[in-house]
Amino acid sequence: VQLQASGGGSVQAGGSLRLSCVVSDTMFVINTLGWHRQVSGDDREMVASVDAYGVQKYGAAAKGRFTVSRHDDENAIYLQMDNLNPDDTGVYYCGAEALVARGVFQTYWGRGTQVTVSS
Repeated sequence: VQLQASGGGSVQAGGSLRLSCVVSDTMFVINTLGWHRQVSGDDREMVASVDAYGVQKYGAAAKGRFTVSRHDDENAIYLQMDNLNPDDTGVYYCGAEALVARGVFQTYWGRGTQVTVSS
């Protein structure tokens, strides 16, 4: 399973970015797609996810500002990030939870895309 994230960049506080992630080279059924981020010095945290039924989940920092969407026809997941602030600065990773065997799930990660928000 290959994941390619894009859309990161540098914006000023209050600005917006839209991250994209395309999933390829998979023979497995993909269950959950999501975004995590790693802010400098901190552990990786969940930002947003959406499962195969369309159920969305958001981390505390993302609620009310970020919107996750999944497009299975494109094998893609998107993260619309609005009202960004400097605390959102970090590397954003997209991940895919794949059903690799009966009852067995494996999570795959892309390389990440840098988001920098200046005050």
